[in-house]
Amino acid sequence: MWRVLKLCARSFMNGDKAKNTGSSSIRWLSSLAMDGVDVEKKSAAYAAVNENVEDNHVLGIGSGSTIVYAVDRLAARVKDENLKVTCIPTSFQARQLIVNAKLTLSDLERNPELDIAIDGADEVDASLCLIKGGGGCLTQEKIVAACAKKFIVIADYRKESKHLGEKWTRGIPIEVIPMAYVPVMRRIKKLFGGEPELRMAKQKAGPVVTDNGNLIVDWKFDKAGDWLKINQQLMMIPGVVETGLFIGMASKVYFGNTDGTVSVR
Repeated sequence: MWRVLKLCARSFMNGDKAKNTGSSSIRWLSSLAMDGVDVEKKSAAYAAVNENVEDNHVLGIGSGSTIVYAVDRLAARVKDENLKVTCIPTSFQARQLIVNAKLTLSDLERNPELDIAIDGADEVDASLCLIKGGGGCLTQEKIVAACAKKFIVIADYRKESKHLGEKWTRGIPIEVIPMAYVPVMRRIKKLFGGEPELRMAKQKAGPVVTDNGNLIVDWKFDKAGDWLKINQQLMMIPGVVETGLFIGMASKVYFGNTDGTVSVR
């Protein structure tokens, strides 16, 4: 756990920031040792929050299972260090996490420029290109990330790959206007091949509906390509709202390992 300890120590040894944080640091490390569940996600999330969040920051709060740990750590730091932070959600889930943690909630109308955004990813390649949207929140996630000076990604080590599609096999999520999903899927298949599929809900009849009232098409591509160009071409298809390709956006990625250490890229 040396890398995690190192990250923790560095983040707490900055002048006044060190005040009254010793007990918080101990609680964090103890929880990592005792939990045993999702230790990779927790270590990545805690390290990212410790290293990147500062007083008076405006933060974008992502969506998904790893973000739960980031909000947990953020709430602890706000309490222990009396930090003043403002949080912008990327989804209904993110909003509920912020509210339940009693953090300050805002939006892009009041805070259109963010200091950092923290979010997870479904896959990260060697160039820090991301696939996101497994949870269906890709559009709001990309909007918030684009408004941030730094976009920090947190994930477990399983999400790291040499190229997109190596480990994530569920395809690239694409949010589409409901009336256009069939023409969009036909156009994607004609342009790029592969298999675009409408994402169906698991606990309701019919398709998954996003927070924006749209549908999700998962494009299972045949092979990796020029993702910047492909993303641009996808966005030109009428009916496409946004894609789960996050190209050239990530500033830094924290990967949590099974032993509690954190690899940073």
